[in-house]
Amino acid sequence: MPRPLTGHVALVTGASRGLGAATAVELAGHGAHLVLVAKTMGGLEETDDAIRAAGGTATLLALDLREPDKLESIAPSVFARFGRLDILVHCAAILGKLTPVGHATAADRTDVLAVNTLAAWRLIQSCEPPLRHAPAGRAVFATDAMAAAPDAYWGAYAASKAAAQTLVLTWAAEVASTNLRVNLFDPGPIRTKLRAAAFPGQPPDRVPPPDAAAKAMAALCLPAETRHGVLIRHV
Repeated sequence: MPRPLTGHVALVTGASRGLGAATAVELAGHGAHLVLVAKTMGGLEETDDAIRAAGGTATLLALDLREPDKLESIAPSVFARFGRLDILVHCAAILGKLTPVGHATAADRTDVLAVNTLAAWRLIQSCEPPLRHAPAGRAVFATDAMAAAPDAYWGAYAASKAAAQTLVLTWAAEVASTNLRVNLFDPGPIRTKLRAAAFPGQPPDRVPPPDAAAKAMAALCLPAETRHGVLIRHV
């Protein structure tokens, strides 16, 4: 029986672990070929192993999202190699330091904004042409409740995610009349390295693994999905 994403190409950032890795495996299960992006090759190879075990295929790209020239070249390179890019899933994020707003250093601000905000912006600019060209282009960006309701000491992370969220919703409005569907997805509390760093005293088994959230995120990438320009919260 044909799978709905057979022949499609999906680009997933943050694909070495957590939500990105789990969503990549889900998309492979739907038949997509995955282009996996993360900073470390070791983590990408683990995701690739899981994809292959499920009968899927992947291309691995170790890349630091703080390198703008390399980041902006991803989509053109994918299109040159495969002749298409159908799906963008952006999960990569960093926490930065939890500190009073007035104590944040220039280095802290630069890194968090580069990964959480500017990388999303550059991916939008780079991926929009091939995604518009696709018969049913889909883009889903992971977000966080902190973007709308930040807690004390979360200033850098919350501000960077809020800015990214605004960019994505603005882009969604700009492509509303096309076949491209753009959405935000909040997975809720899930077991990730970022959460472990933010809540070091919380036992890992107090939060669920990313599997269920990944299924919901992957579902937003299917050709039949019609929701557009909205924030989907996974419960």
